[in-house]
Amino acid sequence: MTTAPNLPTPQPPEQPHPLRTIREIRDSLSKDQAEHFDDELADTDIDALPAMLHRWVTLGTDGFLESLLTTPFEGLEFGGRSYDDAADGE
Repeated sequence: MTTAPNLPTPQPPEQPHPLRTIREIRDSLSKDQAEHFDDELADTDIDALPAMLHRWVTLGTDGFLESLLTTPFEGLEFGGRSYDDAADGE
């Protein structure tokens, strides 16, 4: 008798990313980011496009910019430096 080969178990297909076109990627970026995206897109080799587009899709949907804009400096104090306190005590 022969045994069945150990075949890999089928994995469910990954969910497609919500951004499917270059236009959708651009629309998800801020104006400044879109300008950088356009510059990089124009200079990227065709073989490197999938990695470049994946990086920008991640950037456009990771929520970091929204988080930064809603509470950009929460808990930070401006005007003083940590080493100023040490100099005052000397």
